[in-house]
Amino acid sequence: MILSLLRYLQGYLYIRIVGYSPERFINLCKHHRITLWGMRANERAYEMYISVKGFRKLKPILKKTNTKVIVKGKYGLPFFLHRRRKRKMLFAGAILCLALIYGLSLFVWDIEITGNYTRTDEQILEYLEDTGVVHGMRKGKVDCPGIVKDIRKQFDDIIWVSASLEGTRLKLAIKENSDRTVVPKDSTKEATPKDIVASKDGIVTRIVTRKGTPVVTAGTEVKKGDLLVLGKVDIIDDAGTVVNYQYHEADADIDICTTQTYEDEMAATYEEKSYQGIGRKRVFLKFGDWKVTLGFLKNNYEHSSYLCEEKQVELLPHFFLPFLYGIESVKPYTIKETKYSDEKLKEYLSARFSRFCSELEKKGVQILENDVKIYKGNTVVRASGTLTMIESAIEFRDTQITPIEKMSEGELK
Repeated sequence: MILSLLRYLQGYLYIRIVGYSPERFINLCKHHRITLWGMRANERAYEMYISVKGFRKLKPILKKTNTKVIVKGKYGLPFFLHRRRKRKMLFAGAILCLALIYGLSLFVWDIEITGNYTRTDEQILEYLEDTGVVHGMRKGKVDCPGIVKDIRKQFDDIIWVSASLEGTRLKLAIKENSDRTVVPKDSTKEATPKDIVASKDGIVTRIVTRKGTPVVTAGTEVKKGDLLVLGKVDIIDDAGTVVNYQYHEADADIDICTTQTYEDEMAATYEEKSYQGIGRKRVFLKFGDWKVTLGFLKNNYEHSSYLCEEKQVELLPHFFLPFLYGIESVKPYTIKETKYSDEKLKEYLSARFSRFCSELEKKGVQILENDVKIYKGNTVVRASGTLTMIESAIEFRDTQITPIEKMSEGELK
C-alpha cells in the first residue's frame, strides 16, 4: 500500500520494449538498479511499468541493446497535475480547502461531558466558560490538568475528573460521589442551644437522646410545637440541688407516628392529537449565530408541532467542524377530546401515588397503612385518603436561657 502510494506521488509509465534483444535490456536494467514491475510478454515484445526516474536512465541501455521503447500510458500525480495545469482555480480551491481544514483542526469545536448525573452539561459548560474553556478555543491553550483541578475545586461532589483532547473534541469524564456527607462550614464554632419540638401531631414511638434532657417517652401523644428534648441539662451538686445549667444543641433520634392526608386529581378527559398530512420541512446549515436555510417553513396551521433535528459535522472520527446541519419541520394536527378508560385512570393515579410514597421513603419515612381510594366524577377523577406513617417529625427551636442569678434562694439551697 505504501509502495503504491509512493509510486503514485512520483509518477510512473507503462512501456513496451521491442527490438533485437529485449532480454538483454531487462538484464541491464537490473544491473543498473532500475526497477521494473508488472512485466508480461506480448507478441514477441515485453510490456512493463517503470518509474519516471528509471525511464530517464534508459537511453544508453536502449542504444546498447538496439531496442526501442514505446510509452503506452502515463500515471501518477505529476501527470495528473500536468494534464490539468490550466485549471488554476481548481488547484487554488483545493489548496485553500486543505489549508482551511488544517486551520480548523487547531481549535476545539466540541466538548463532550460524561458521567455527570446531579449536574447538567449546561452547568458545567457555564463554569468552564468562566474559566476560559469554550467552543472555538485553540487546542494549544487547552490545559487539561488545569481543567481537572478547577472542576474538582469548584464542585465538591466530583471526586474524579479526566480531561483529554481527541481530534477537535475535548472529552471530560466525571465521577460523582453519591454518598457525600455535607459538613457544616462553622462546625468548629460553639453551637447555639436548641430544643427539639414536634413538627406534627402524633404519638412518640421511639426516642434515643444523645444531648439534652428528654421530656417525653415512647407512647406519649404530642401536638405540633410540643417540647420533646430540652437543650438544657441540670448540673446538680451532692445534695441534689441544681447549681447551674449546661446548654447544648439537642441531639436525639425520635420517631413519631403521624397521619397525613393525601389528595390528588386529574381530568377524566384529555386532548388527543391526530396528525394529518406531511407538513413542511426545510434544511438548514448553522455556524454560530449565522444560519442558512433551504426551503420555506410557513406555519399557518391552527395546531402544529415544531421539530428540529440537528447534528454537528464530523469530517473524520473525533474531527468535528464548527458547523451544524439539520432539518426543521412543522406538522399539523387536529385536537379531539377523548375520555380515559377506567383502567388508564387507575393506572395513572396509582403511579402518581407510588411516586409520592417513594419520595417519602427516600426521606426515611416508614408507611404503616394507607386507605387512599379513587373516586370518579364526570369531569374529574380524584384519589384521596390518609396515610399512617412513622417519621422523624421534629424541628429545632432556640433554648430559653435561665440565668443563675435569677434563681430563687430556695433553688440555690
